[in-house]
Amino acid sequence: MKNKHLHRTHPEIIKRLKRAEGHLANVVEMIRSGRDCLEIAQQLHAVEKAIAGAKKTLVHDHIDHCLEHAIGRVSRTTKGRLDEFKEITKYL
Repeated sequence: MKNKHLHRTHPEIIKRLKRAEGHLANVVEMIRSGRDCLEIAQQLHAVEKAIAGAKKTLVHDHIDHCLEHAIGRVSRTTKGRLDEFKEITKYL
């Protein structure tokens, strides 16, 4: 088994995923009880946003810590490039 790979953002990611889990359970119950499609769609949107936020946080954390750790200390120019890379990840 690999060593634990923990970052300071992991609690925030877990919080977002638990929020998504709660919304998703709510969606399932809404469908079972025959709730309005608009309400269901709104809850599904909340699930998507929570998961997307968790993914974004994880990717940015990886860029900030894991990538920099692998390549070593970076120059101000390289840091600017990494910031640009983080910015473009919002289009994933």
